Amino acid sequence: MAEFSNTFPAARGVQSGRPCYVAMCPLRLIPKIFIFDGQEVPPELRAQRILNRTRIPDIVSYLLDNPSDYTLSGITASIDGQVSFEPSTDTGPGQNLGLLSIPMDAKILINDGQHRREAIVQAIEQNPELGYDNIPVLFFIDDGLKRSQQMFADLNKHAVRPSDSISTLYDHRDSLSELARYVVKEVKVFSRLTEMEKSSISNRSSKFFTLSAIKNASKALLMKGKHDPVTEEDQRLAVEFWNAVAENMSDWQLALEKKVATCDLREQYIHAHGVMLQAMGQIGAHLLCKPKQQWCETLKGLQKIDWARANSDWEGRAMHHGRISKARSSVVLSGNYIKQQLGMPLTPTEQEYEESFK
Repeated sequence: MAEFSNTFPAARGVQSGRPCYVAMCPLRLIPKIFIFDGQEVPPELRAQRILNRTRIPDIVSYLLDNPSDYTLSGITASIDGQVSFEPSTDTGPGQNLGLLSIPMDAKILINDGQHRREAIVQAIEQNPELGYDNIPVLFFIDDGLKRSQQMFADLNKHAVRPSDSISTLYDHRDSLSELARYVVKEVKVFSRLTEMEKSSISNRSSKFFTLSAIKNASKALLMKGKHDPVTEEDQRLAVEFWNAVAENMSDWQLALEKKVATCDLREQYIHAHGVMLQAMGQIGAHLLCKPKQQWCETLKGLQKIDWARANSDWEGRAMHHGRISKARSSVVLSGNYIKQQLGMPLTPTEQEYEESFK
C-alpha cells in the first residue's frame, strides 16, 4: 500500500516551525481516509475526547435540510506517515501551491472535527450528492501522542460558544429566532430596551431585556417546538400580547421614557429579569385561548402586583436567598404567584409545584 497514495491540491505553510498543509477534500473521502480513534482506552492514552453521539443528529439534519446553503468549518488532522509535496511547476521556485501526496497506509487522525466527520458519514448515506462537495482540511505531521494531545488542548482552549442572543440575532433559518427579532422590532418597549448581543446585562447597561429571553418567553407563549413553523398570525398574536403586558407595567414605561434608570429597576425589582418574562410567556399560553378582550382585561391585574424584590412572597419562587433564579421550578412558581394575583386557576402540574413549595 505504500506504493499508492491519496493526492490533494494543497497549500504548504509553517506553524511553530512545523510544516502544515491545507487541502480541499471531497466529503465522500472523509469516511475512507480519516480515522476516529473511538476505542475504549483510558483518556491518557487517547488524543481525542469520546464521541458525543447526541450531537450528531443535529449536524446531520442541518446538512440534509440545507444541501445548497450549509457551512462547515475545516477539519484538523495529523498524518502518521511520510508525505510528499510537489510544488506546481509553472509558479516559480519556492512556491507553496502544489500537490500533497499521502500514502494510503498512513494513519490520518482527526484532532478537531470528529463530530463533523461522523455527521458527514451519516448525511452522505442519506444524500449521496453531498459527497461531491468539499471541506477544508489542515494537515499536520504526527509527532506522537503527546503532541497530538497538546494539539487537541490548544485547539479547544480558546473556543467560546457565542451567546444565545447573538445566535438568535444572526440565525435566519430558525423560525423562533425570526419570531424574536420581529417581536423586538414591533413591541416598542422591547425595541428600545433590548440587549441584542449578550445574554446577560451588565450593571451599567441601559438595556432591560435580552433577545434570548424574549425568544424563550415567546416560544413558551405560542407553545412552539424547536422546529415548528411560526406563521404571520403567530407573530401578530405575540406582538399583541407583549404590548398588552407592557401597557400594564408602569416601571417598563418609566424606563422607556428614561425617567428611571434600568440598573435601579434590575437591582430592586423582579419584573426586570428573564424569569418574569418566561413566566409571563407560560401564563400567556393559557390566556390566548380566550377572546382578546378577556385576556387584555385579565392582564390589567399586573398593575396591582408588588414586583419589588423586597416583597417576601418572591423568596423561594423567583429568588433563592435573595438572588434571582432561572431554574425551571422558579419560572413555574413565579408564574403561579402571578396567576394567583390575576385570579387565574393553576394547572395540575402547577398545583404540584405549589404544594411542594408550601
